[in-house]
Amino acid sequence: MASGGANNNGGEFSFASSPKTTGNRAGAGRNGLPKIQTQDNGKKLSRQSSAAARAEDLCYDDSATPVKAQTLDELHSLQKKRSTPSTPITAGTTPAGAAANQGAFFTAMSEEDRQRQQLQSISASLASLTRETGPKVVKGDPARSSTPKVAQVEHYTPSISVTDSSMKFTHVLYNLSPAELYEQAIKYEKGSFITSTGALATLSGAKTGRSPRDKRVVRDDTTEDDLWWGKGSPNIEMDEHTFMVNRERAVDYLNSLDKVFVNDQFLNWDPEHRIKVRIVSARAYHSLFMHNMCIRATPEELESFGTPDFTIYNAGQFPCNRYTHYMTSSTSIDLNLGRREMVILGTQYAGEMKKGLFGVMHYLMPLRGILSLHSGCNMGKDGDVALFFGLSGTGKTTLSTDHNRYLIGDDEHCWSDNGVSNIEGGCYAKCIDLSAEKEPDIFNAIKFGTVLENVVFDEHTREVDYTDKSVTENTRAAYPIEYIPNAKLPCVGPHPKNVILLACDAFGVLPPVSKLSLAQTMYHFISGYTALVAGTEDGIKEPQATFSACFGAAFIMMHPTRYAAMLAEKMQKHGATGWLVNTGWSGGSYGSGSRIKLSYTRKIINAIHSGELLEANYSKTEIFGLEIPTAIEGVPSEILQPANTWSDKKAYNETLLKLGGLFKKNFEVFANHKIGKDGKLTVQILAAGPVF
Repeated sequence: MASGGANNNGGEFSFASSPKTTGNRAGAGRNGLPKIQTQDNGKKLSRQSSAAARAEDLCYDDSATPVKAQTLDELHSLQKKRSTPSTPITAGTTPAGAAANQGAFFTAMSEEDRQRQQLQSISASLASLTRETGPKVVKGDPARSSTPKVAQVEHYTPSISVTDSSMKFTHVLYNLSPAELYEQAIKYEKGSFITSTGALATLSGAKTGRSPRDKRVVRDDTTEDDLWWGKGSPNIEMDEHTFMVNRERAVDYLNSLDKVFVNDQFLNWDPEHRIKVRIVSARAYHSLFMHNMCIRATPEELESFGTPDFTIYNAGQFPCNRYTHYMTSSTSIDLNLGRREMVILGTQYAGEMKKGLFGVMHYLMPLRGILSLHSGCNMGKDGDVALFFGLSGTGKTTLSTDHNRYLIGDDEHCWSDNGVSNIEGGCYAKCIDLSAEKEPDIFNAIKFGTVLENVVFDEHTREVDYTDKSVTENTRAAYPIEYIPNAKLPCVGPHPKNVILLACDAFGVLPPVSKLSLAQTMYHFISGYTALVAGTEDGIKEPQATFSACFGAAFIMMHPTRYAAMLAEKMQKHGATGWLVNTGWSGGSYGSGSRIKLSYTRKIINAIHSGELLEANYSKTEIFGLEIPTAIEGVPSEILQPANTWSDKKAYNETLLKLGGLFKKNFEVFANHKIGKDGKLTVQILAAGPVF
C-alpha cells in the first residue's frame, strides 16, 4: 500500500472530493442537469422512493458517493487498511533483562523508530562478515513501491571497496500473512496453484525429501564433547571455515535478490523455555511453510522480538560449490551451533528447515535439563498425558490422534520440570493415499493456509489425487495445529502418565502389547525398532529390521544414551509407565500371518489410558522377557500371546531367535557407553535386552 510519510494518520489516505453542487434548484437535477420528471399514473412507486420524494416531485437517485480516489492505484490503496501492533514498547513489554539495564521508566517507541530497529536487526542477520556490512534493507514488495519509504539502515564502514550489491536495496517481506504469501507464490513461483479446498499446492524442486548425507555440523570447541560423533552418528563434521564459506555464499545470493522473506517466530510452547528463530528465505512457499510449522508471534510479541536465538539462511535455489572442502554434492545443509546459524544450499525441500530446527532443540534443550522427544502427545479429559514414539508406518500419527483426547502435538516435544510442551506450531502430515474415511482430521485440515507439497491435481477442477505418486511418494501437508479440531491450545500439558513405544513388527513375534520395566523402556527406546517389508520387485518378501536410536536417530545431536538417561530419570520421578505396542503382524511373519486389526490396537491403547492394564494379570515371554496381559476387554485373548497364534511352532522359535539376534547386534554400538553418573544404568539396560 502506498505510504504518505511519517504523518499519514495510521497509514490511511483521505483524498478530498469537492464536486460542485447546485442544491435543489427548481427545474434542475443533480450537477445542474435537467431534472427527470416521473409520473405516478396510479401505480405505486418503488419501496426505495420515499413519500417526501414524491411530494417534492424528485426522481429516485441510486448513485453512490464518489470514491475517495483519483486513480486505480489510489483505489487499490484504499482496499487494504494498515494493520499495526496495538501496544507500544513500554516497560511492560520490554524483556526483564533490558528493563533492569534501562531503568524503570520507558517512553513509548515511535513506529518509525521501531521499524528502523527491526530493519537494523534484519540487516545484521544478512551481513557479509568479510565485508563487515549488512545490505540496505527496506520493507515491502519491490513490485509495489519504487522508492523506500523508511529511513535507511546504518551500516558498518566497509573494509573493501563499495560493490554493486552494496548499493542496491533488498526488499524485506516481513512476517507476511498466508493471504499475502499466496499472492507472492502464485504470481512469482512457477508450480504454485490453489487447490479445490483452498490449499496452496507447490513443488519443492528436484529434492522431494531430506538429504541426510549432505547434512554437516561444525565440529569445534562448543560441540567436540557434547555431540555424538563417529559410528552410527547422524552428525557429519565440517570445520568453521567451510561453514563461513557456505554462509557467505548463501548471504550473497539472498542479498542479490530484489526481495527476501523474513519470518520471526518461536519454538516451544512453554514460555519459560521458548526459543526465538528467524528464517530468511527466497520463496513464499518456504515462508508459508515455516509460518505454519513454527509458533506464530502476535504483533505485540514482534514489537520486542529483538535479536533471534537462531537464524536459518535458506538459499536452497542456489547450489553449494562442490570444490569446497567437505562438500560431496551440490546440496549442503550446514549447522553451526556456536554461531546459532543454519545454512541451506542446493535443496528447496522445506522439511530441511523443520528438522534442522528440531536438531537444534535436541542440542539446546538437554543443556537446560529438558528432554527433547521425537514423539506424538495427547491428553485425556482428566489431564492424563501419553507420549507416542514410533518410526514411519507404526501408526504414531493415527493413534495419537484420538477424538476422545486432546492433541498436544504430533511430532516434536519437550519434557521439562513444568510438564510437556509441543515444540512446533503446526503439523507436517504425509498425504499419500490420504482419505476422509481413514484420516478425517488431516483431510479436513487441508484448506486455505495449508501448504501441499508435490501433490498431483486435476488441471481443471484442482481436486487433489492423493493416490498419485507421479512427483513423489513423499507428498506432504503443512498446516497450523489449530486446524485440528481437538488440538489443545496452548500446546502444553502435565507430566506424562504413559510412555508408549510403537513397533510394526513384520516378523510377527512381538506381542500386541507388553508392560515394560524402566530398564526395558530404556532398552527399546535406544533401539528404536520397527520392521519394513522389502520391495517385491526382485521377489524378496522377507521383512527387514530397522533401528533408529530414540526413534529419531537422524535428528538427535547427543549420544542416544544421554536422552535415555534423561527419560529414565523423568519417568521414575513422575511415575510414568512404559509400554511396547506392536501394530504389525500376528500368526506369522509378513506373507503368512496377518496385520493386527487397528480396532484391537485402539482398544489396547484405550486400556492403557484408562489404567485398566495396570490392574491386569501378566505372564512373561521367552527371549525378550516381556510381560503380557492375559486379558483385555474387546481383544481376543489368543492373540495376546504370539506363540499361540503360530501354527508352526518351530518357525516361531526360529524367527524369535532371529529377531533377538538382530536386537543384540544393533545394541553393540551402545554396550560400552556409560549411561548415568555411575554407569549402573548401563548394566541394567543391557540385562533388559534379549536373553538366549
